[in-house]
Amino acid sequence: MTDNRVERRLAAILAADVAGYSRLTGLDEEGTHVRLRERLCGLADPKISEHRGKVVKHTGDGVLAEFGSVVDAVRCAIEVQRGMAEQNATMPQAKRIEFRIGIHVGDIIVDDNDIFGDGVNIAARLEGIAEPGGVCISDDAQRQVRGKVDFAFEDMGPQNLKNIVEPMRAWRLRMNASGSAAAPIEPSVESTQALALPDKPSIAVLPFQNMSGDPEQEYFADGMVEEITTALSRFKWLFVIARNSSFTFKGQAVDVKEVGRRLGVRYVLEGSVRKASGKVRIAGQLIDAVTGTHIWVDRFERDLTDIFALQDEVTVAVVSAIQPKLFQTEIAMATRRRPENLTAYDCYLRAMQQFYLTTREGVAETLRLAHRALELDPRFGLVAALAGASHMQNVLWGYAIDPQFDRKEAVRLFRLALSVDDSDPDILAWAALISAFMVGDCESSVELANRAVALNPNSFLAWGSRGQVYRVAGLPEEAVRSFERAMRMSPVDPLLHLSFTGMGLAFIEFGRFDEALVAGKKALRQNPSFSPTYRCLASAFAHLGRAAEAREAAARLLEVDPGFTISAWIARGGQSNAKLLTEGLRKAGLPE
Repeated sequence: MTDNRVERRLAAILAADVAGYSRLTGLDEEGTHVRLRERLCGLADPKISEHRGKVVKHTGDGVLAEFGSVVDAVRCAIEVQRGMAEQNATMPQAKRIEFRIGIHVGDIIVDDNDIFGDGVNIAARLEGIAEPGGVCISDDAQRQVRGKVDFAFEDMGPQNLKNIVEPMRAWRLRMNASGSAAAPIEPSVESTQALALPDKPSIAVLPFQNMSGDPEQEYFADGMVEEITTALSRFKWLFVIARNSSFTFKGQAVDVKEVGRRLGVRYVLEGSVRKASGKVRIAGQLIDAVTGTHIWVDRFERDLTDIFALQDEVTVAVVSAIQPKLFQTEIAMATRRRPENLTAYDCYLRAMQQFYLTTREGVAETLRLAHRALELDPRFGLVAALAGASHMQNVLWGYAIDPQFDRKEAVRLFRLALSVDDSDPDILAWAALISAFMVGDCESSVELANRAVALNPNSFLAWGSRGQVYRVAGLPEEAVRSFERAMRMSPVDPLLHLSFTGMGLAFIEFGRFDEALVAGKKALRQNPSFSPTYRCLASAFAHLGRAAEAREAAARLLEVDPGFTISAWIARGGQSNAKLLTEGLRKAGLPE
């Protein structure tokens, strides 16, 4: 009788692939293939054998290997990356082959000289979030190598890995151009060794001080810090230090600059909680840990009734205040850098600054910078989504020279972005808009928008997109609720005029014309040259019988959108459910 039981064993799995392989093969398919084979056969494979590992298979653009020891796997990865850096030193940037490596220790299934299972899947996902030339390891692997290798792994916090159900804590080793690592192994809190800052904005939320002398407030304060940390970690463009690391400073008098150095973060949020006569007062401040500059300071006073509802309320207030501040600070720093030294992320930040203008020139510059970012990093999903949204805006706002080209590019780029990361709430939000306006698929766009707000209920972009999508789908009441939530998330957002205008257009569709005027006028104060705002005002004034004001708004619309006609606007997309809006535009005397 044959034993059909599956062979399982515990192993350390190393997965490596080439960053930007498609781009490299697009430039030089044959040469890239030859160089990759040289790196695998001449460097990676021998190093794996040297560290008592086994090459399971080559994967087209990389290698999968198995080790009996995580320490051996990590040492092997470091030596491979060091060797790659040495070989790349004499190569032109466009021809450099850089590995990304992921390592996990877990249960694997062995079958016919191949390995399968969650252990392999997780290593592959960790490799996907590693930096080019870097190493990313799971929390299980990090625990086993702690103190046994001479390099520091930075805590990346919980990561949502594709097709892995639960978020997993990950750690990364950043190698510099010479192939050496940034710092010695895990500095303790007492150490003065500075950690290198991540490539994206980084923040630590320190334990809030309990100023009340009431032990119950200690639990309240700690719980609120955990809620704020969790809420911030939902923004994928932020690197948020995990609670366990931040709470090593609990009860200590700290120097914010020193905290930044020890945790490897640029920004620190600290605060205090004081209870007095049935009320609780929470003070918070956001500090640039590099310069010591205060970026944001505020105070909240609330009735101390439902403690959990209060935690939620303060979390929203804090996150909605500091998230836009962080992003604007990052944009300001990016715009001060020399153009020839920009990274893909710098280009993205500059592109967002231009996108906020919502002008013809701003959209054109957004696209130039976004495509530059994609040249530097073809797998930058968020910037692909932004580029797709910009092509969409060209169509919707009448900026397009070739609307069909912009429409096709918008759809191509949103599909590219989703193929890179279909769990990023910002990518989903942009994709929902493009699906609604450029494809006309209301069902899919509603689903995408709902997933975006579920993944990050504190996102202005997600709620604003949901509002637009529900408006296009002919559900104006739900659209208004979404716009209201967006404004609560970011009450001073540079794109606030989009939400005010969207809300005004939704009000028109269920006959609340006075409220549409209020929303439209608020949008106008935010941005006096946004054409959809004048559509909102012209239609609302016309429905109210205020003919002179309707004609004036129509004239302003034609100034900012000279090619506007009602039929062309309908053809731009997403207007089939805007019956009252269209009727009002006709009453205002706009050309058919």
